[in-house]
Amino acid sequence: MRIALIHYHLYRGGVTSVLSHQAAALEEAGDEVLVISGEGGEEFSFPRVNLEELRYDSRRELSAPSVEDASFLAEKILRVMEAHWGSPADVVHVHNPLIQKNSLLLPALHLLNQQGIKLLLQNHDLAEDFRPDVYIGQGDYPENCHYGVINSRDYSFLRRAGLSSEGLHLIPNEVVPLEVEPGWERDLYLYPVRAIRRKNLGEALLLSCFIPEGRTLAVTLPPTSGKDEGTYIHWKTLAKSLNLPVEFDAGVNGSFSALVSRSLSVITTSVKEGFGFSFLEPWTAFRSVMGRRLDYVCRDFETAGVSFNSLYDALSVPMVYLPEPVLKKKMEKALETTCRSFSLAVPPYLSKMLSDDIASRDSFDFGRLDEELQTGIIQTAAANRSARQDLIDINPFLAQFAHREEDGELIRYNREKILASYGREKIVSSLRETYRRVMETDVVHKLSRSVLLELYLDPLKLSLIGIGHD
Repeated sequence: MRIALIHYHLYRGGVTSVLSHQAAALEEAGDEVLVISGEGGEEFSFPRVNLEELRYDSRRELSAPSVEDASFLAEKILRVMEAHWGSPADVVHVHNPLIQKNSLLLPALHLLNQQGIKLLLQNHDLAEDFRPDVYIGQGDYPENCHYGVINSRDYSFLRRAGLSSEGLHLIPNEVVPLEVEPGWERDLYLYPVRAIRRKNLGEALLLSCFIPEGRTLAVTLPPTSGKDEGTYIHWKTLAKSLNLPVEFDAGVNGSFSALVSRSLSVITTSVKEGFGFSFLEPWTAFRSVMGRRLDYVCRDFETAGVSFNSLYDALSVPMVYLPEPVLKKKMEKALETTCRSFSLAVPPYLSKMLSDDIASRDSFDFGRLDEELQTGIIQTAAANRSARQDLIDINPFLAQFAHREEDGELIRYNREKILASYGREKIVSSLRETYRRVMETDVVHKLSRSVLLELYLDPLKLSLIGIGHD
């Protein structure tokens, strides 16, 4: 098969890693691959072409998008495939096209679709999932072409929003085993993350209040965007002022495999993920995973046989530690602002649902709070032993840090399950079967964008740090 893989760029990051693993696996299986991107990728060995028109809008000369511009991009994509193969690819596999990063791509895909090009649109993120910062405000999503998603929740939502089972595909990612180095003392809890807001760094600081003396919680990388920098500096300043055992920027200059080798366990506190590598990769290095369980992500892994015994669904804070009127006002404002960003009015029943939920609670999930409220809880826990005990009483899992026993049998079991279900052989076989279905099956369906918004914008899932922002 001849496969064209398209993305906005090939710089280091999650989608680029997924794309590069797909390209390598397909070439290894004997398929022909051409990668078309906006920029980057000098270190990659597979055939690629960079088109300036595919870059983020923020990284190219931008004029108001027009039919002519989109037609030009569509023509260039066709031209590079014909120059490489003499004809278009059997499948054009586009990564993350439904988020507003390039205003030309979606109309160009409409044109390619109308010309009979076999499209597979794989979505790692959906803007409707509380991400108004990348929401495409106007126009329909491409219809009568194939779509892909990376977890079962998104599969269910896109089916309910109008896609047929023949034209919607669950495309899990390949998990590449992490390397470990022998000879290191295991003395830290590792949070391997670039510290953007939705990674919920405040919760990692709170967990550090419960780790044994002499241990450290290490956060690997700082954010790269200005919008997250202020929050990151706040957490660094707070950790220093409270003398918390937290090391920041641990992965900037050091070896990542050394950090994994030093780890007792790997931590995750993120409130939002796409595929969820952080729940799988550590086990391949014989390290367990501790922290926050995301049901819509972990459910797929548990179905594949992976067992998580050190994860929690929520980190509950007694309401006596929270200013309820302030919390209620923050949540209502966030819901209103988010809906307005999607050009929606907040239905009265949603506001009432949110208000009633808060009023009925004895506790509230720390991961749904904003940085201001999280900071107050961390300060209280760091200074007050009785407050820490209150948190342990309502969250017994917090005691596992002080009484941690490694389950070697579970680690080996999970490692085997992960490599069997998400190793290269299984993933490339599934991907190639998806391509065959795209090539052989014409579909007639259309996504309802309004239904997608109704499904994703659940006020009871609203997290103040999980909302996309400019």
